Amino acid sequence: MSEFLRSDVMLAFAVMTAVTVASRLGGYWLMGYVTVTPRIRRMLDALPGSIIVAAALPVAVNGGPVVMVAIAAAMAVTIIRRNDFLAVITGMSVAALARALGIAG
Repeated sequence: MSEFLRSDVMLAFAVMTAVTVASRLGGYWLMGYVTVTPRIRRMLDALPGSIIVAAALPVAVNGGPVVMVAIAAAMAVTIIRRNDFLAVITGMSVAALARALGIAG
């Protein structure tokens, strides 16, 4: 039997899936008890951006000049176009192009 199909590996996948689903559903359930004031609305509106920053910052710090240029391009697109999806595509394209051209770092 392959390593992937071992019972302990499948059990770990099942537990991780259950925890993920429970935490997401728990968040929806808890928000049902929260009165959404203008201050909370502003916080919820800012949350996607803060998650992206939290995910991208360690990569930016350790990624070198290619990553910094890609993030700068994504930030420029975000400021100019106000489109997060387009900004992500731009950042990935800039990084892929730089790597394809052999720029290291």
